[in-house]
Amino acid sequence: MDALHALTVGDVLREHRRSYPGRTAVVDGDVRLTWPELDDRVNRLANALDRVLGCGAGDRILWLGQNSFRVLECLGAAAKLGAMLCPANWRSSAEELAFVIEDLDPALVVWQEAEIGDTVRAARALLPAGVGPGPAGWRQHDAGGDPTDAGDPTGRGAPPPDSYEALLADPVTDATDALPHPCTDPDTPLLLLYTAAFAGRPSAAMLSHRAILAQDMVMGMMQEISNQYVYLNSGPLFHVATFMTTLATFHFGGTNVFTPRVQAEELCRLIETERCTGAFLQGPTIKEMTLLAEEHPYDLSSLRAFPGHPRWNALVTPDTSPWARNPTGFGQTECMGMLTLDAWGLGSIGSAGRPHPLTRVRIVDPEGAEVPDGETGEIVASGPTIHSGYWNRPDLTAERLRDGWHHTNDLGRREADGSITFVGPRTRIIKSAAENIYPAEVEACIRLHPGVADVAVIGVPDPTWTQSVKAIVVRRPTDPGDEPVTAEAIVEHCRTSIASYKKPRLVEFVDELPRQGWAVDYDALDAAFGGGGYPGSG
Repeated sequence: MDALHALTVGDVLREHRRSYPGRTAVVDGDVRLTWPELDDRVNRLANALDRVLGCGAGDRILWLGQNSFRVLECLGAAAKLGAMLCPANWRSSAEELAFVIEDLDPALVVWQEAEIGDTVRAARALLPAGVGPGPAGWRQHDAGGDPTDAGDPTGRGAPPPDSYEALLADPVTDATDALPHPCTDPDTPLLLLYTAAFAGRPSAAMLSHRAILAQDMVMGMMQEISNQYVYLNSGPLFHVATFMTTLATFHFGGTNVFTPRVQAEELCRLIETERCTGAFLQGPTIKEMTLLAEEHPYDLSSLRAFPGHPRWNALVTPDTSPWARNPTGFGQTECMGMLTLDAWGLGSIGSAGRPHPLTRVRIVDPEGAEVPDGETGEIVASGPTIHSGYWNRPDLTAERLRDGWHHTNDLGRREADGSITFVGPRTRIIKSAAENIYPAEVEACIRLHPGVADVAVIGVPDPTWTQSVKAIVVRRPTDPGDEPVTAEAIVEHCRTSIASYKKPRLVEFVDELPRQGWAVDYDALDAAFGGGGYPGSG
């Protein structure tokens, strides 16, 4: 096996301590660690996991906290052991956290008191007897202790006994890379990220060393990341949208700056102080930062940011990387982030651009056959960035990773120029004679009508065609004297925009759609409007 394909995340850390002995790897509050210092702490943690907790290959580490440099330490230790790290959503309820703990059965839970301590304790109280790690496997990361003194025999800054820092300071730990069975297989799963509850419960996608490092190369090129990059981790590290840039910065030898959560003034301060070149920022935060930076004023000129309002552009350095110029695409947690990129092959017809150079994408029908260009089907993908399956979900893994392809459960189409358009999530298929009709495609078309505020599409049994398409429509309010949209207008709108067999045969109007949370309740619509007869429903 050649060196490129044998590379693991642990190998990257080992090399950085040699290549960048004096360069800062992480910044978090008062903590600043060079690459050798970070690697020493990772080695201590890996040895503590092995010698104190008996954690080894295949075991899980669960992070129940906000953003912290210790997330990277846990990832590095898991990488060297062949274990897996799962950063959970710290905004979850006690019931949701209890589900994750029971589902993962972790050897170590690193938890946080600030903001979420009560929720963590409530989650522990919900666990069945014998579920979860023993007392030594629960470690509070914000309990005190000086991270720079872990293992110091003088006891200076001695941490509380049940803390994360006490685990690193245990006398059996070792700062050398001296594990009995270091992980050398790049296909070993390393990162676990929970995804949407397609099967009624969330599932954790297992992302390997290979998937992470391959995606690092793609995003590094798209975002123009180098060893000079300073990334402000202001987005949630339980989400791949943040983590893929964190890991690319790590891989390229840049500096990761951590802040627990989004606070506009603290972000301004960190950008000015650390000269951050990248950050995960959303529109409302940018507006708040603009006002703060103008009033203070903060120097945000080091930040390469997406172009926006002229006032914001005057404060930052507009980012000219391919990603900033064309930031759209299609991605999933199971693909370690982006699968297609508008920046890859500019001028594409498709809204999601083209697959990046380390992946293959097909558009297929329910039987797995590729559909002609211009036809809608499920997006399936293959390549080194694709996940290894779902933790503890063999049936779901077999369903979603079949025939050598990851089935995304999302719909798209290949355009005439080879680019991809994302249509929407795949729901139940409507069968009309021999044709497969995807409700999401019809809904997307109907939503474009100016008289429509909302819509859901169901299938109703049809003695001739197996099923017919029925659209349940919420009209948009009209001005006095204007006529509301009619069923005939909606049918004609669809006839001119999509294949005629996909247009609704029936249209019903309602004041609002039934929902479960944010999602439309299609079962309730079926019950109210005669839906049924879906393929495979018996």
